[in-house]
Amino acid sequence: MKLGFQINLDVKDRACLVIGGEGEAADKANRLLEAGAKVTLISPRLNDELKSMAASAKILHRGRRFKVSDVDEGVWLVMNTVKTDEVLSRDLLKLARQKNFLLCSTDQPDYSTFTLPALVVRGPLRIAISTSGVSPALASRLRQDLEPLFDERFEVFLEWLDVYRAHLQNTEMNIDKRHQLLRDAVSKVKLHAKIEFPKVEKKDEVKGA
Repeated sequence: MKLGFQINLDVKDRACLVIGGEGEAADKANRLLEAGAKVTLISPRLNDELKSMAASAKILHRGRRFKVSDVDEGVWLVMNTVKTDEVLSRDLLKLARQKNFLLCSTDQPDYSTFTLPALVVRGPLRIAISTSGVSPALASRLRQDLEPLFDERFEVFLEWLDVYRAHLQNTEMNIDKRHQLLRDAVSKVKLHAKIEFPKVEKKDEVKGA
Protein backbone atom coordinates (compact mmCIF):
# COMPACT_ATOMS: atom_id res chain seq x y z
CA MET A 1 0.00 0.00 0.00
CA LYS A 2 1.34 3.42 -1.02
CA LEU A 3 -0.46 6.23 0.80
CA GLY A 4 1.24 8.94 -1.25
CA PHE A 5 1.15 12.71 -0.84
CA GLN A 6 -1.81 14.32 -2.62
CA ILE A 7 -1.07 17.41 -4.73
CA ASN A 8 -2.29 19.25 -7.83
CA LEU A 9 0.39 19.50 -10.52
CA ASP A 10 0.82 22.59 -12.68
CA VAL A 11 1.42 21.09 -16.14
CA LYS A 12 0.70 24.23 -18.16
CA ASP A 13 3.02 24.35 -21.20
CA ARG A 14 4.83 21.23 -19.96
CA ALA A 15 5.82 18.46 -22.37
CA CYS A 16 3.80 15.38 -21.41
CA LEU A 17 3.77 11.96 -23.03
CA VAL A 18 0.85 9.52 -23.26
CA ILE A 19 1.52 5.94 -24.35
CA GLY A 20 -1.41 3.95 -25.73
CA GLY A 21 -4.19 4.37 -28.26
CA GLU A 22 -7.45 3.39 -26.59
CA GLY A 23 -10.02 4.96 -24.27
CA GLU A 24 -7.71 5.21 -21.27
CA ALA A 25 -5.15 7.11 -23.33
CA ALA A 26 -7.84 9.47 -24.66
CA ASP A 27 -9.03 10.19 -21.10
CA LYS A 28 -5.52 10.99 -19.88
CA ALA A 29 -4.72 13.09 -22.96
CA ASN A 30 -7.91 15.11 -22.46
CA ARG A 31 -7.18 15.68 -18.79
CA LEU A 32 -3.67 16.88 -19.61
CA LEU A 33 -4.91 19.17 -22.38
CA GLU A 34 -7.54 20.63 -20.06
CA ALA A 35 -4.73 21.49 -17.63
CA GLY A 36 -2.75 23.22 -20.39
CA ALA A 37 -0.09 20.58 -21.11
CA LYS A 38 1.58 19.97 -24.46
CA VAL A 39 0.68 16.36 -25.24
CA THR A 40 2.50 13.87 -27.42
CA LEU A 41 0.84 10.49 -27.88
CA ILE A 42 2.68 7.33 -28.90
CA SER A 43 0.84 4.34 -30.33
CA PRO A 44 0.81 2.41 -33.61
CA ARG A 45 -3.01 2.51 -33.57
CA LEU A 46 -5.55 5.05 -32.32
CA ASN A 47 -9.23 4.88 -31.50
CA ASP A 48 -11.58 7.31 -33.25
CA GLU A 49 -11.43 9.95 -30.52
CA LEU A 50 -7.64 10.07 -30.58
CA LYS A 51 -7.61 10.12 -34.39
CA SER A 52 -9.81 13.22 -34.25
CA MET A 53 -7.56 14.86 -31.65
CA ALA A 54 -4.47 14.17 -33.78
CA ALA A 55 -6.16 15.40 -36.96
CA SER A 56 -7.10 18.68 -35.28
CA ALA A 57 -3.52 19.06 -33.94
CA LYS A 58 -4.64 19.02 -30.32
CA ILE A 59 -2.01 16.35 -29.75
CA LEU A 60 1.15 15.32 -31.58
CA HIS A 61 0.89 11.67 -32.66
CA ARG A 62 3.81 9.33 -33.25
CA GLY A 63 2.44 6.21 -34.91
CA ARG A 64 4.83 3.62 -33.51
CA ARG A 65 5.89 1.93 -30.30
CA PHE A 66 7.70 3.82 -27.54
CA LYS A 67 11.44 4.47 -27.93
CA VAL A 68 13.90 5.60 -25.26
CA SER A 69 14.59 8.76 -27.26
CA ASP A 70 10.97 9.84 -26.71
CA VAL A 71 11.88 11.03 -23.22
CA ASP A 72 15.02 12.89 -24.33
CA GLU A 73 13.15 16.05 -25.37
CA GLY A 74 12.34 17.71 -22.07
CA VAL A 75 9.45 15.37 -21.24
CA TRP A 76 8.22 16.17 -17.73
CA LEU A 77 5.47 13.60 -17.24
CA VAL A 78 4.59 10.25 -18.81
CA MET A 79 1.23 8.48 -18.70
CA ASN A 80 1.56 4.83 -19.70
CA THR A 81 -1.89 3.32 -20.40
CA VAL A 82 -0.59 0.03 -21.82
CA LYS A 83 -1.41 -2.55 -19.15
CA THR A 84 -0.31 -5.72 -20.95
CA ASP A 85 3.40 -5.01 -21.49
CA GLU A 86 5.25 -5.48 -18.21
CA VAL A 87 8.63 -5.08 -19.90
CA LEU A 88 7.60 -1.62 -21.14
CA SER A 89 6.33 -0.64 -17.70
CA ARG A 90 9.50 -1.84 -15.99
CA ASP A 91 11.75 -0.06 -18.51
CA LEU A 92 9.76 3.16 -18.14
CA LEU A 93 10.19 3.11 -14.38
CA LYS A 94 13.94 2.69 -14.78
CA LEU A 95 14.02 5.61 -17.22
CA ALA A 96 11.88 7.77 -14.92
CA ARG A 97 14.41 7.33 -12.13
CA GLN A 98 17.34 7.99 -14.45
CA LYS A 99 15.89 11.03 -16.20
CA ASN A 100 13.74 12.42 -13.38
CA PHE A 101 10.35 12.56 -15.10
CA LEU A 102 7.04 11.72 -13.43
CA LEU A 103 5.50 8.39 -14.43
CA CYS A 104 2.08 6.84 -13.98
CA SER A 105 1.46 3.39 -15.42
CA THR A 106 -2.28 2.71 -15.28
CA ASP A 107 -3.26 0.09 -12.67
CA GLN A 108 0.44 -0.64 -12.07
CA PRO A 109 1.45 1.29 -8.92
CA ASP A 110 4.66 -0.72 -8.59
CA TYR A 111 5.76 0.68 -11.96
CA SER A 112 4.79 4.29 -11.22
CA THR A 113 6.28 7.27 -9.41
CA PHE A 114 2.77 8.62 -8.84
CA THR A 115 -0.81 7.38 -9.16
CA LEU A 116 -4.00 9.09 -10.27
CA PRO A 117 -7.09 9.10 -8.05
CA ALA A 118 -10.62 8.74 -9.38
CA LEU A 119 -11.84 12.26 -10.08
CA VAL A 120 -15.22 13.95 -9.66
CA VAL A 121 -15.36 17.00 -11.94
CA ARG A 122 -17.89 19.80 -12.04
CA GLY A 123 -16.69 23.13 -13.43
CA PRO A 124 -13.66 24.13 -11.33
CA LEU A 125 -14.51 21.55 -8.64
CA ARG A 126 -12.16 18.57 -8.36
CA ILE A 127 -12.75 15.84 -5.78
CA ALA A 128 -10.02 13.19 -5.82
CA ILE A 129 -10.82 9.72 -4.47
CA SER A 130 -8.09 7.23 -3.72
CA THR A 131 -7.93 3.94 -1.82
CA SER A 132 -4.11 3.95 -1.92
CA GLY A 133 -4.18 1.06 -4.35
CA VAL A 134 -6.32 -1.18 -2.12
CA SER A 135 -9.30 -1.08 -4.49
CA PRO A 136 -9.31 1.17 -7.58
CA ALA A 137 -12.71 -0.35 -8.39
CA LEU A 138 -14.13 1.06 -5.14
CA ALA A 139 -12.66 4.51 -5.87
CA SER A 140 -14.35 4.41 -9.28
CA ARG A 141 -17.63 3.28 -7.70
CA LEU A 142 -17.59 6.15 -5.21
CA ARG A 143 -16.89 8.59 -8.03
CA GLN A 144 -19.94 7.33 -9.93
CA ASP A 145 -22.16 7.91 -6.89
CA LEU A 146 -20.77 11.35 -6.09
CA GLU A 147 -20.91 12.82 -9.60
CA PRO A 148 -24.73 13.18 -9.76
CA LEU A 149 -24.72 15.16 -6.50
CA PHE A 150 -22.69 17.95 -8.07
CA ASP A 151 -25.02 18.97 -10.91
CA GLU A 152 -25.28 22.14 -13.01
CA ARG A 153 -26.61 24.10 -10.02
CA PHE A 154 -23.37 23.48 -8.17
CA GLU A 155 -21.36 24.80 -11.10
CA VAL A 156 -23.50 27.95 -11.18
CA PHE A 157 -22.94 28.37 -7.43
CA LEU A 158 -19.17 28.06 -7.92
CA GLU A 159 -19.29 30.70 -10.65
CA TRP A 160 -21.18 33.02 -8.31
CA LEU A 161 -18.63 32.40 -5.54
CA ASP A 162 -15.82 33.31 -7.93
CA VAL A 163 -17.53 36.60 -8.83
CA TYR A 164 -18.40 37.32 -5.20
CA ARG A 165 -14.82 36.68 -4.06
CA ALA A 166 -13.46 39.06 -6.71
CA HIS A 167 -16.03 41.67 -5.67
CA LEU A 168 -14.99 41.44 -2.01
CA GLN A 169 -11.31 41.71 -2.90
CA ASN A 170 -12.08 45.05 -4.56
CA THR A 171 -14.54 46.42 -2.01
CA GLU A 172 -13.64 44.99 1.41
CA MET A 173 -10.16 45.96 2.56
CA ASN A 174 -10.40 44.26 5.96
CA ILE A 175 -8.96 40.79 5.35
CA ASP A 176 -10.55 39.19 8.41
CA LYS A 177 -13.99 40.53 7.51
CA ARG A 178 -13.54 39.45 3.90
CA HIS A 179 -12.70 35.92 4.99
CA GLN A 180 -15.70 35.85 7.31
CA LEU A 181 -18.03 36.96 4.52
CA LEU A 182 -16.69 34.17 2.30
CA ARG A 183 -17.19 31.64 5.09
CA ASP A 184 -20.74 32.90 5.57
CA ALA A 185 -21.41 32.48 1.86
CA VAL A 186 -20.73 28.74 2.04
CA SER A 187 -21.94 28.03 5.58
CA LYS A 188 -25.32 26.70 4.44
CA VAL A 189 -23.83 24.24 1.94
CA LYS A 190 -24.41 20.71 3.26
CA LEU A 191 -23.59 17.30 1.84
CA HIS A 192 -25.82 14.46 3.08
CA ALA A 193 -24.73 10.91 2.36
CA LYS A 194 -25.38 7.34 3.46
CA ILE A 195 -23.11 4.38 2.80
CA GLU A 196 -24.49 0.91 2.17
CA PHE A 197 -22.26 -2.14 2.40
CA PRO A 198 -22.80 -5.54 0.77
CA LYS A 199 -23.66 -8.44 3.01
CA VAL A 200 -20.61 -10.69 3.29
CA GLU A 201 -21.24 -14.34 3.99
CA LYS A 202 -18.62 -16.22 5.98
CA LYS A 203 -17.77 -18.37 2.98
CA ASP A 204 -16.94 -15.16 1.07
CA GLU A 205 -14.66 -13.74 3.75
CA VAL A 206 -10.94 -13.73 3.06
CA LYS A 207 -8.97 -15.73 5.57
CA GLY A 208 -6.74 -13.56 7.71
CA ALA A 209 -8.55 -10.36 6.73
